[in-house]
Amino acid sequence: MDKCTMQSDDLFIRKFRRQSPRPNLAAVSFDPKRENGDPFLLLGLQETPPEPDGFFRALSAPAGDTPKPAKPPKPESLGKKAKPTSPQILPEQPVGGGWVRNFAHYDVQSILFDLTEAATNRDSVGGSNVEEPEQALPNDAVSVLEEPRESHIQQQGKSNYFIEHADLGARYYHKYFYMKDHQNFFGMDERLGPVAISFRREEKEASSGAQYNYRIIFRTTELKTLRGSILEESVPSAARHTTPRGISPKRLLEFILPDLNLHCLRLASTSPKVRDTLLKLDEQGLNFQRKVGVMYCRAGQSTEEDMYNNESAGPAFDEFLDLLGERVRLKGWEKYRAQLDTKTDSTGTHSLYTRYQDYEIMFHVSTMLPYTANNRQQLLRKRHIGNDIVTIVFQEPGALPFTPKAIRSHFQHVFIIVQVHEPCTENTYYRVAVTRSKDIPLFGPLFPKGARFPRSLAFRDFLLAKAINAENAAEKSEKFRSMATRTRQEYLKDLAENYVTTTPIDSSTKFPLLSLGGKRKDKLKGAKGAELHSAGALVWAVCGTQENGGPKLPCLLGVSAESVVLIERYTKRVVFNCSCRDVIGWKAVTEAGAKGGPCLDIFYERGEAVSITVPESQAEDIKEVVQRLELVTRGCEAREVTPLRDSVGQPGFLMSEEGFVTDLQRFCYAESDGLQKGARVVRLCGQPLVHLSQEERSRLLRTAPKIHITFVILSIVYLYVILTDRYFFNLSVLSETADSSEEEWQSISDLATACRSILEALSREVVLCVPLLRQEKEDKAVLQAEVQSLRQNNQRLQEESQTTVARMTQMLASPANKASHLKWICP
Repeated sequence: MDKCTMQSDDLFIRKFRRQSPRPNLAAVSFDPKRENGDPFLLLGLQETPPEPDGFFRALSAPAGDTPKPAKPPKPESLGKKAKPTSPQILPEQPVGGGWVRNFAHYDVQSILFDLTEAATNRDSVGGSNVEEPEQALPNDAVSVLEEPRESHIQQQGKSNYFIEHADLGARYYHKYFYMKDHQNFFGMDERLGPVAISFRREEKEASSGAQYNYRIIFRTTELKTLRGSILEESVPSAARHTTPRGISPKRLLEFILPDLNLHCLRLASTSPKVRDTLLKLDEQGLNFQRKVGVMYCRAGQSTEEDMYNNESAGPAFDEFLDLLGERVRLKGWEKYRAQLDTKTDSTGTHSLYTRYQDYEIMFHVSTMLPYTANNRQQLLRKRHIGNDIVTIVFQEPGALPFTPKAIRSHFQHVFIIVQVHEPCTENTYYRVAVTRSKDIPLFGPLFPKGARFPRSLAFRDFLLAKAINAENAAEKSEKFRSMATRTRQEYLKDLAENYVTTTPIDSSTKFPLLSLGGKRKDKLKGAKGAELHSAGALVWAVCGTQENGGPKLPCLLGVSAESVVLIERYTKRVVFNCSCRDVIGWKAVTEAGAKGGPCLDIFYERGEAVSITVPESQAEDIKEVVQRLELVTRGCEAREVTPLRDSVGQPGFLMSEEGFVTDLQRFCYAESDGLQKGARVVRLCGQPLVHLSQEERSRLLRTAPKIHITFVILSIVYLYVILTDRYFFNLSVLSETADSSEEEWQSISDLATACRSILEALSREVVLCVPLLRQEKEDKAVLQAEVQSLRQNNQRLQEESQTTVARMTQMLASPANKASHLKWICP
């Protein structure tokens, strides 16, 4: 129970929902026949195909009526240009600094850092990125791994969606280096071009004694940056780790980036511009201000000219704008203005503004921008909307089908088409479709075919998240990445040429002459297992598979103190992630000769699992991952039993819909084998329990030749947190949905019953502990009284001895009695 209470619970934002079986692990490719040479992927309003789901995080909202707010699924790359994978072959062990086992990565993109790739890309195109798969950068809402996601999401009110494609790890320098004592080194590498490195040595938090952690940032012209830390005791070194100066930057780089040429590096100057430029460089892609265009399309319209020439808004458009944001007076406006005139009203008197999570959004609304009579092009409007990356096209009933070909702009990359039905009534609802440039990766939140959104705050939440994610995704396209790379290269070049001293990182030669140097000290090995206590993500090369089978994908497994992630090696996309607080258990197989080789199943949330395998030669990796999970999660090793049926053919236990053992017959075979009341069954007869219906479970328990059960034993506090969170979340969802079924309400009732029983059990535990605590308190009081008595006796004896010594000293001082006193003392 102590293990559960050590970490703060963030389960109140978890979305425990019934989900359909997750699809097999396979890359989804877009059918080129559908493109017809169009530079956009068109998703028509009448036949909107469901967007592909992520591998493991499948969207569960049913098609048809209003989907319920759900945790956004993790989007998957279309993978059109991805290299062909070899599913059954695990690639060679990764090499390069980014893969050093002892190094703890701060974020996902740091795991993707590859020194060899950076050099290859520069050699190929002279400093800009080569053409990569669409998901070259993280395509997920997952970014920072060392810290809880909630610390990077300051939501403005309740939100059901996460912001994707945001490199929040870019704040690393600001949080841990900026305005703090650290060192910077710059240089011009022959292979990599300009590079910049930042070091900081800090005392490890909550450590007993002097233990230190080294934080490192390694930057090249590539947008992927190595960010992370390494514990001092993990670094092999002949130097004493307890010295005030610690390990030298040279020694750290030799261990973390052994292929790096250190001779080009020089210590940076102390100019304030150095830290300010590095801050600007690292946060180059972070922008929390967004401008979004909004075009108004009346019935019978479809062209750009038609929409720009709508002088005023109709009632349906006004209703939509009122939902989207608030009208603000531009003159005197002091917040984000998105290039609108706030002094002379030259761009209109009012505009539409809102805030969403950390973002400020100013809308360029076509009907709010100045209208020019007898000007078909309406350049005063187009100069703003035509330069917006994301544009919302609002269509009244009867509007003609929209095509991006009707828009003559090189900067508008994403169109979100919103079609209103039954406007200005109690039954108003909207349908949404999206078009995007081909090189823009997929973005969420995803929606099923034919989804209808009522006029509600939930729809506003969805639309704003979609717009922000669209622009974030667009910035990962080749066009924007190339511009960002050129800017980054200029920053680094300026630092390397104008802001360095003459002090090298290594003043000695790489290979000293034997006649000039003494015997070199042997390098001490780093403390074994010390890296397992790092906060960042440790990385292992594995093959990932889904629990219900499918191909094996070469992946990188990252386990930090907060998250577990799987990143596919070739497409560089996050294919799985979950919070460490959601991990409930694992099952490891490390025995030599085991069928399928060494493997590990990690169970999370409702008992779903992700499976990883490694070659026989890497069986120790599985043991290391288990050790890491034991330190950073509340889960435990899963158990397996094969209980016999009783005389009437019953297994001897009952399960809830969630898989919790609710009743266990005394002295039955299941209890004898170790099954306990409150245990959570995750597999039944080798099949994931979460994917089995009640009928299938009953049939297996009744007719299977052997009942094989895999279960984990959770602490009662963990059970209570899980069930109460699920209860309150589902209750809030149903309260916002008018057409909730009786089955859904019954599910809530069952959850309430389960919560009540868990609370009662928890209360019983507390009641049982009260007498023990009372007895402990009484024993402690008796012990304290005895100690106090001994102290008083000791004080009395000391006072008496001092008095005796003083009296004897006085007697010895008399010459007449000295002889008799000595005779008395020494008879």
